[in-house]
Amino acid sequence: MTPRESILPIILSGGMGDRLWPLSRQSFPKQFLSLAGEKSLLQETVERLSCLGDILAPPVFVSNKEHRFLIAQQASECRIAPGPILLEPVARNTAPAVAAAALEATREDHDPLLLVLPADHIIRDTEAFATTIEQAVQGAAAGALMTFGVVPAYAETGYGYIAAGKPLERQCAGGELVISSLRQVEQFVEKPDQETAEYYLTAGNYLWNSGMFLFRASRYLDELDTYEPEMSELCREAHRNAERERDFIHLERNAFAQVHKESIDYAVMEHTRTAGVVALDAGWSDVGSWSILHDVVNSDCDNNQLEGDVLLDDVNGSYIRAENRMVAAVGLQDHIIVETRDAVLVATKDRAQDVKRIVSRLRDWQRSEANEHALVHRPWGTYETVNLGERHKVKHITINPGASLSLQMHNHRAEHWVIVKGTGKVTCGDETFVLGENQSAYIPAGETHRLENLDAEPLELVEVQSGSYLGEDDIVRFHDNYGRTN
Repeated sequence: MTPRESILPIILSGGMGDRLWPLSRQSFPKQFLSLAGEKSLLQETVERLSCLGDILAPPVFVSNKEHRFLIAQQASECRIAPGPILLEPVARNTAPAVAAAALEATREDHDPLLLVLPADHIIRDTEAFATTIEQAVQGAAAGALMTFGVVPAYAETGYGYIAAGKPLERQCAGGELVISSLRQVEQFVEKPDQETAEYYLTAGNYLWNSGMFLFRASRYLDELDTYEPEMSELCREAHRNAERERDFIHLERNAFAQVHKESIDYAVMEHTRTAGVVALDAGWSDVGSWSILHDVVNSDCDNNQLEGDVLLDDVNGSYIRAENRMVAAVGLQDHIIVETRDAVLVATKDRAQDVKRIVSRLRDWQRSEANEHALVHRPWGTYETVNLGERHKVKHITINPGASLSLQMHNHRAEHWVIVKGTGKVTCGDETFVLGENQSAYIPAGETHRLENLDAEPLELVEVQSGSYLGEDDIVRFHDNYGRTN
């Protein structure tokens, strides 16, 4: 790797992680969860980049608008300063997402190498990860579109595979130079059945498709122009007309919504003549299901992986997670049990992939458990509904230090606020006053109001709503620190 060669990480953060329900939900998906350590998967992805040293530029995140404040908050807690956050108005898979990032990377006549990383993977061996990236740079700097193929540990049917071919060659002053550690991509193959997966394992040249890439920004855009010209033009239009708001770049909706959904593999990598692959052997996992998480996290002497308050008798080979209450299990083998505030999942490990079917049913039935946790995250803090009746709702609300609710109004409900910890500044109509612990305020329906945290510690309150309609969409925002005004 030459000192002049810089790498711009592109962190794809828009996944939903349905197979990790009930912990992963649409409003707070798996990349923001701490599943294998104290840090979230997104934070581990960002901090892992420190192994690359000073050649690294601040990472660019690509996500949807709903998660922009989660990304900003979690990225700010990492050691690497975040770059811009590109926001997709609608999900369109990885090919358009990376196109938007490449356009942003080349905006001021730069042309860096793009290291494309999903935000929700685990990589245990960071030194091996860094070494493999250094190897891939040789191919990417020479114009190849590099992907990372994971050395398979077993015959997995849940991953796509990459067939590695001949050693990659590059042009140099003395002719062609063979790069022995890099291979040409012979073929991308879909998820196999068990017999085919066994063959791939014994063949020796088949690698798991990790969904990670390294290529020069202009090279990717050139190939997209060739193989997906309509997608390329719409992405250029959406980026050209993007709205820029602090660290957020809102891609223009009309153009981006016309882009068809496509992955990098289908749009470019399966067609380009310059696809290369490097073998990655670094303890990688995409954490695609509870059974996979069980296999990559340290287990006890009975091959159980336990989180929280768990009591067992004659249980082995299981993943059991208690988020709020004690979970007791007797006489189980190879099971998944995950307990949250509002849902409990019980499944056998060999059916872990089918959790997605449960989530699909919940969405069909319009159940909130598919999308929201009982504890709901907002840019200013969190709230949890602790009681719900026909004409009343009780919430426990926490407002972060220095944060505030929007200046808002409700048409159909009144609110009673009782401060239980901290000090808050209340705006109610034309009045402004301060509330401390054990003090309360009444907000009539139709009255503009706001609550701000004045302290350096979280502000906690109990909110009692009463009225004919208590839905979260009964909010008219007049001013908001987070760009959410109506």
